Amino acid sequence: MKEILSIKGLHKIYNGGTHALKGINLSVNEGEFLILLGLSGSGKSTLLRCINRLIEPSSGEISFAGKNVIRAKGTELRHIRRRIGMIFQQFNLIKNLSVLTNVLTGRLGYISFSQSLFLGANQEDKEKALKNLKRVGLLEFQKKKVMNLSGGQQQRVAIARALMQEPNLILADEPVASLDPATADSVMKYLGDLNKNDNITVICSLHFLSLARKYGTRVIALKDGKIVFDGKPAEIDEKKFKEIYGEEAEEVEIR
Repeated sequence: MKEILSIKGLHKIYNGGTHALKGINLSVNEGEFLILLGLSGSGKSTLLRCINRLIEPSSGEISFAGKNVIRAKGTELRHIRRRIGMIFQQFNLIKNLSVLTNVLTGRLGYISFSQSLFLGANQEDKEKALKNLKRVGLLEFQKKKVMNLSGGQQQRVAIARALMQEPNLILADEPVASLDPATADSVMKYLGDLNKNDNITVICSLHFLSLARKYGTRVIALKDGKIVFDGKPAEIDEKKFKEIYGEEAEEVEIR
């Protein structure tokens, strides 16, 4: 299998002194569905945001598709970021704009500032947006304002937006944390389909081990900024689960 992401000796120390990542070493291959597990504050979100430099690492190396992410600037960094889709817990959509316009914003990394003023004028981009809305089952909602959609629907809009980037890698930061169990499973199914059918590598942070077992091909568990487990989802038994989350933790099933 071909490596798509390499992280070596990654540290992140915030201005207040919090040492969020402590020497992370990680190699991810093309086509993996990697789940990040760990308590809130364990470093999951920081790790995801360092990969595309939404957060600046303090030290270490990150390589994506052979490109040095840490040293990249300007146009080179823009080119790297447009091949890395990002899906957020709170969706990060423009609520008073239409579903279609929100999806089209996924092309901003490919167009100039002047072209961005006429977002949607490009017929090819519009056709791609409609195709991606169809993939996530929202084609009939294209003219609706995002504010009028449910949480699950908004997260599917975010997935369609990420697809507009034609990504090799999707980073999903607790994408189902604010959703009910049934909706959470349906959103994970869309990510799973993209992973299997499009061979898009996915790195997704979660709190639910049942979803990790159902959709993940590999699990990384973080604790206090360090990797404490790297293996198959099925290898996490009750003992290992309590090592990651604490002795008082109880596993919650989502089916």
